[in-house]
Amino acid sequence: MDIKRTILWVVFSLAILMLWDSWTRSNGGPSLFSVSPPQQQTTTANAKSDASLPQTTVATASSNPATTDVPVGAAATSTQGERIVVTTDLVKAEINTAGGELTRIELLKHKDAKDATKNVVLMDNAGNRIYTAQSGLIGGAFPNHKSLFTARPGVRTLEHADSIQVVLDAQENGVKLTKTFTFKKGEYQIDLKHEVSNTTDAAITPSIYVQFVRDDAKLDGDSMFYSTFSGPAIYNDTEKFHKVSYEDIEKGKNPPPKLVDYGWIAMVQHYFVSAFLPDDKVAREIFTKKIDAHLYAVGAIMKMGSIAPAASVAQSGKIYAGPQESALLEKFATDFDLVKDYGWLTIVAKPIFWLMEYIYFVLGNWGWTIIVLTILIKLAFFPLSAASYRSMAKMKLVTPKMTAIRERHKNDPQKMNAAMMDLYKTEKINPLGGCLPIVVQIPVFIALYWVLLASVEMRNAPWLGWIHDLSAPDTLFGVIPGINMPVGLLPILMAVSMFIQTKLNPTPPDPIQAKVMMFMPIAFSFMFFFFPSGLVLYWVVNNVLSIGQQWAITKKSTQEKS
Repeated sequence: MDIKRTILWVVFSLAILMLWDSWTRSNGGPSLFSVSPPQQQTTTANAKSDASLPQTTVATASSNPATTDVPVGAAATSTQGERIVVTTDLVKAEINTAGGELTRIELLKHKDAKDATKNVVLMDNAGNRIYTAQSGLIGGAFPNHKSLFTARPGVRTLEHADSIQVVLDAQENGVKLTKTFTFKKGEYQIDLKHEVSNTTDAAITPSIYVQFVRDDAKLDGDSMFYSTFSGPAIYNDTEKFHKVSYEDIEKGKNPPPKLVDYGWIAMVQHYFVSAFLPDDKVAREIFTKKIDAHLYAVGAIMKMGSIAPAASVAQSGKIYAGPQESALLEKFATDFDLVKDYGWLTIVAKPIFWLMEYIYFVLGNWGWTIIVLTILIKLAFFPLSAASYRSMAKMKLVTPKMTAIRERHKNDPQKMNAAMMDLYKTEKINPLGGCLPIVVQIPVFIALYWVLLASVEMRNAPWLGWIHDLSAPDTLFGVIPGINMPVGLLPILMAVSMFIQTKLNPTPPDPIQAKVMMFMPIAFSFMFFFFPSGLVLYWVVNNVLSIGQQWAITKKSTQEKS
């Protein structure tokens, strides 16, 4: 009864199942674990044109606006809009006066995953891509993101100033809306101010909405062997952080609009995020919804109260559009760092990343940081690992006796199990001794996996020699054409180290099981060819340290036995 080997077999089977599920979903097939939403026949491009008309026309004033009042689609006057380009030291942004939409965000310090000569484009509204930030007024026939704005003259590039302001004005039916975007040097944060002026003869009660609209197209650079969350996320002071998948919105399982005193909205993807946070003490209604086929929104509505004739009222908020760097996220909003997806082991992952940041501060290289962190974790679990390896060493020494018992009682499982238990008692072996220490360590290793996978700090971070990007696969020996399979040195070293570990472990009495255990290094190395080199580096170092520890303990146990 080798429980440790059974656990490894279960883990291996689950890994293969999850890989197949990821491959299926990456090729547009249904998930094995959930019912896929009905197939949409409309393409994203068609959705963009179909959404050009509002679903709801608001012609009369309303003191209680709802999310259905928020118009959808691009401005009907988009061809007349002026495209204003703002350039700072970190971003290149584009604002269209048709609707006053933030239509494009290019991150100047982050290179594209496929083409290193280009920068990451976080938001865009070109071709089949739809990802914009929209805002306007509801509660009456007021200016919104379908109105044509006029831009005031001003500086568009940071040269001698620390900030840039883009001021847009639009007026409808005696109500004037002024949007002010403020870009600052050294920040991914964009301040957004809405000022409403009432030039009519009666009081008005408008509300401001801000929403991110995005399609659900697969992102460039996504791997078929691991998946990260992409879609809306919301946070409020009562229910805290909550990711909302496109599938849930499609099925109507997204949370209903909720009025809260504090909260923010976000669109999340691997490594990057955009978000909006209204000013404090402003009540907001947070919502997610489907706009059209393959097109979704997450937004917030803020009431402005009654605005008397000839009066003006302003409300402010801030947008974040940039990388998921923990230090920047923590400064933006409460618990905003939760958009950095560490999975269900966040409580373990966050301290691990904190330790990584400290090591990086000393070493200045993320590759060496991974190696030092792996060594520290290995040292922390040294007693548990030693206990596991001692148990395995004992099992290896009695393997011939176990094989003889299996052969002698192969037709009588009851006698075979009884003989096995007698053997364990005689040799003072605990069959659980080899697996319990491993089970205790599993949460830490899973958390570390997600830390390495989710940390944008690894992106474009070199280690040494041929490793120029720890977030990308190792391609030392090139890429196999046709299947686009990268071939690198680290996955090969990973396979070799797993093979050595397999040889150090007790040989399974069952010949079929023995062949499966020998096949596992090949299967896992194939999978790791597609994994980020930072993750593979961690596993190689961990395996090498494990081999050294297991070899020393096995040798000592053998000498004591003899």
